[in-house]
Amino acid sequence: SDLQKQEERGELLQPLIFVLLVLCSVLLYFKVSLMDPGFVKPEEEEGENKGQGVVIPQIPGDMKLRRCGYCLVKQPMRAKHCQLCQHCVRRYDHHCPWLENCVGERNHPLFIAYLSVQLVVLLWGGHVAWSGLYFEQSWEWLQHNIFLLVSFLLIFIFTIVVLLLLVSHLYLISCNTTTWEFMSHHRISYLRHSELENPFDQGIILNLWRFFC
Repeated sequence: SDLQKQEERGELLQPLIFVLLVLCSVLLYFKVSLMDPGFVKPEEEEGENKGQGVVIPQIPGDMKLRRCGYCLVKQPMRAKHCQLCQHCVRRYDHHCPWLENCVGERNHPLFIAYLSVQLVVLLWGGHVAWSGLYFEQSWEWLQHNIFLLVSFLLIFIFTIVVLLLLVSHLYLISCNTTTWEFMSHHRISYLRHSELENPFDQGIILNLWRFFC
């Protein structure tokens, strides 16, 4: 049959890989959006979680853990209260409206994986859409190709957005800083009072290693 001939020629491999990438992207989306991003537990549970977070070097000696004014837990260094999630989040990066969840200590690496897979899917889809476009200056051509043209434009826009997000996050990770710390450096006490511009920076290689490994 035609299907068997296509399989023998390897023509079914690329569509299968594309479908698997899309499935992986969807699974990562739900995983990141539904998982605990690193909510700070009440004080009585702190002992159980001690030592699980990322090691934080060069903390200013006069800085003390402060109690959150909303959920009344002691905030670890780099934690922030998210009013949308109603929790303090360890190594808070940002609250993502697409995920309806915070990006924090626990799900930040998976968030980067999700962006990476999504970028591959968008680039692949954009290539397929572009390869199907044969431009002609006629109204009839536009009528027959309007859906494909709109699809390509949407894919192009989303690709730019995802690419910028991924590049910016990788840059911040390589500096061992978060989006919140980068945007609000002047308002964060442990950064404002630190002698170093970024007291958590240990070099690009070690920063990336600690984050991903």
